[in-house]
Amino acid sequence: MDSTEVNKGMAAILIAGIVFFLTGWLSDNLIHDAKPEHEVLKIEVAAKAEAAAGPAKAEELAPVAPLLAKADAASGEGVVKKLCVACHTVAEGGKAGVGPNLYGVVGAARGHMEGFNYSAAVKGKAGNWSYEDLNAWLAKPTAFAPGTRMAFAGIKSAEQRADVIVYLRALSHNPIPLP
Repeated sequence: MDSTEVNKGMAAILIAGIVFFLTGWLSDNLIHDAKPEHEVLKIEVAAKAEAAAGPAKAEELAPVAPLLAKADAASGEGVVKKLCVACHTVAEGGKAGVGPNLYGVVGAARGHMEGFNYSAAVKGKAGNWSYEDLNAWLAKPTAFAPGTRMAFAGIKSAEQRADVIVYLRALSHNPIPLP
């Protein structure tokens, strides 16, 4: 290899370094970070307006019992397959996914699945899953059990919730009677 080739390579590296240095130096001197003199958006005003409006009222759910009589388990199965099976299993004896297995959940104790790590919000709710409780949970889990780890917005349609509840009721050897 000729010494001029080595010199050309070293010169290219030196020039690239100088260009890199000059580009950084120019950008530092041409662009100045300056703090604004005053706030552009005052967040505290929005907080005061929200506080003046008062706490948000919890939306009252209509009783689910009348809807259960005309609910469709097949439609509920479709909703469960679309919304729930990403996190839950429904087969008898199925293992937990992100959420617990839902087989036999209607009428079962909250926190019914052995070995599943339920959130403190669910553990703090004593009792069994009634039709009305399931309706409230499916409507908005965070409203039913504030602090739950379940990241699900809920099912807005009361008819779809009833369909899901009737389908979940069918997932049992001994389903509890409809109200």
